[in-house]
Amino acid sequence: MERDDLPTLRALGLKDDELKELGLWEPATGEPAELAEAYIRRSKKSDDLATLRAHVRDICRAAAGEEKKIRRVWFEQRSASKAHVRREEFEKATAAVLEGRSKTLYVWRTDRLSRRGMGAVDRLIDDLTPRGARIVVTSEALDSSLPGMRLIFGILADRAREEAATISKRTKTGGDAHKAEGRWPGGVVPYGLRCPKGTGKLVHDPAEYPTARRIAVALLDGDTPKEIADKLNSERVKTRKGKQWRAQTIIHLAQSPSWAGLIPDRERATDEFGNPLDKWHRGGNPLMGRDGHPVQAGQGVVTFAERELILAKFSARSRPGTSFGDRTRGIRKAATILTGVMRCPHCTGPMGNGGRNYRCLARINQGESVCTGIATLRERADDAMATMWINHILNLSPESPTIQAIARRWLSYQDPAKESRKNAVSAALDSAAARELRLQKEFFIGGGMDETVYTTLRGELSAQIAALKAELAELSRDADLSPLMDPEALAALWEVAGIEGQRALLKAALTKVTLLPPKHVGDRTPILHRLLPEWRDSGNQARIEAGFDAWERGQAQQ
Repeated sequence: MERDDLPTLRALGLKDDELKELGLWEPATGEPAELAEAYIRRSKKSDDLATLRAHVRDICRAAAGEEKKIRRVWFEQRSASKAHVRREEFEKATAAVLEGRSKTLYVWRTDRLSRRGMGAVDRLIDDLTPRGARIVVTSEALDSSLPGMRLIFGILADRAREEAATISKRTKTGGDAHKAEGRWPGGVVPYGLRCPKGTGKLVHDPAEYPTARRIAVALLDGDTPKEIADKLNSERVKTRKGKQWRAQTIIHLAQSPSWAGLIPDRERATDEFGNPLDKWHRGGNPLMGRDGHPVQAGQGVVTFAERELILAKFSARSRPGTSFGDRTRGIRKAATILTGVMRCPHCTGPMGNGGRNYRCLARINQGESVCTGIATLRERADDAMATMWINHILNLSPESPTIQAIARRWLSYQDPAKESRKNAVSAALDSAAARELRLQKEFFIGGGMDETVYTTLRGELSAQIAALKAELAELSRDADLSPLMDPEALAALWEVAGIEGQRALLKAALTKVTLLPPKHVGDRTPILHRLLPEWRDSGNQARIEAGFDAWERGQAQQ
């Protein structure tokens, strides 16, 4: 009969002859007071196994000196400082002592037992003491059953917790420094890319890049993730793990800054008490450098501008979720120009695409008690709205604010990367200005900063602020709108803009359009006369009110 922990001991590199010398070859038998548990831990896989074997030897020598037999050696690779990390082997080791199978728990050092501070160790001692059990730390010669030892355990446990905080801070500082220099932080590399060992830079993966680029081009062309996934699966193209493609997989790819060759600045997940977890939210934003520009980690499947355009297309096809808090839910690719723009005259709520018709969403989703509802053929409504938009634009002067708004909206639709960059530079400028204010407060009010250090830091911040202001001024400069200032040119643009482009042009010229109900069953009033648009032009409100007054008079005469 062999020991239960023999595979673990061999995995640590201990030979059979040495196990016999250490008393770890045959199962330990005897009274609980003669038996002990040994707990061995390492924080990460890269820790040296030779060190762990030394820990086992030290514990075995200490147990032999007290004439104890090691019932079992419990080993695991876990962090002892993170509250959310569950240490199953540690729980089994303490359970064996608490249940009376043995009376001693050996650990090599206090920080191997716990890095969660005095409270955690004190509670464990409280649980063991009434049972006549104890903790023995071999390297520090501690025995929880001896008088006065609890205080020493507490001090060493708190010191271990402080060391953990220092290690965490040092690791984070090093990681942040590498990311700021454009070094890949590690982890799973997005599909289509790889990170050669030792380079810290992303490069194209020859086997995956052609498919990844094909996905990117399809997204830029306006194909939905589901359409792309179906196409790849029909061609039996597999993911990196040999699985079929899903729409969500493609969405995650497109949202990842790393897919554009950028360092991600991901938000870390937290537990219910706000403590950080070893999980990070997907997607995230690109990490911005000191100059306010995204930090490049090497090659990407898409460029920064292409990524912004893809995300803009996603945003146009999503709406806030109703069941999952702030999460968004996808909607179908735009097939009509008035979805979300057209309003019901009864409840003033939005009307949506219902197959062949536009229908009141409140009537569909909440019933007749909320709204009597209204519907109209979507094709004729779209055609009528296109006619109204073009006629309205042709009646405006080139200097009209509406013409300028449409032109700007169209340029923003065509180049979302510029607007995104402008927002990023503005945020970086605000951050730099705040840091400059704190620096001045520390020097002039706090009085604890050396003048030479202050001058150096102030000079760096001033240079950064000047560079950001210059770039923001350049980005804020109005583009040349003259090609789009001609109403006839804009009217022609409508014809080639496509559904999404037409929606962008339409929303720049009006806020909403209300569908007036028919006067009676079989009313043959042209739909053009039943659409009441709310244009963004000055004086528009008077025309809107006049239109409603005319409709109400007609209703009263029925």
